[in-house]
Amino acid sequence: MDGRNSSMAKVVLVMAVIGITASGCLKTEAFPVEPKVTFKSFEFFGDSASLTISFTDGDGDIGLDPSDNAAPFDTGSFYYYNLFLREQELIDGEWNDVVFVDSIFYRIPRITPTGQNKALEGEIAVAIDPFPLFITGNSDTVRFSVEMVDRALHLSNRVLTNNIIVP
Repeated sequence: MDGRNSSMAKVVLVMAVIGITASGCLKTEAFPVEPKVTFKSFEFFGDSASLTISFTDGDGDIGLDPSDNAAPFDTGSFYYYNLFLREQELIDGEWNDVVFVDSIFYRIPRITPTGQNKALEGEIAVAIDPFPLFITGNSDTVRFSVEMVDRALHLSNRVLTNNIIVP
């Protein structure tokens, strides 16, 4: 092999390595279009707390803009909110739902990515203030269930926090 062919082979080899490496960088995550949530942490901060979940969403349609207030996202609709917490307390070994006058629902702002790959993966932390929200006096242990819904109205799985001993 002469020097020119050898140099050409090295260039082709380097280009092939760069091409393979670059294609690995462009690999897109494949998540289902329904959001999936996972409990991450619960932390106390005096008389408040923070609950953190991680999430994935295959088509990236998580969150709402303030202007998203027409049906089905109007104020009278279940879908006005897109993150839902429900509290339970442990009484005599059984979990009982705690019913509030005002629900513990949140409106996550729009976080849709730009570009071709719309898959989302991230974390959301919500403040629970004051904490505890409600204790009947019959229990010192609570937990929360968490669900979210995307703009296509796909409801996520429901995840439970760990047991939380109320200080």
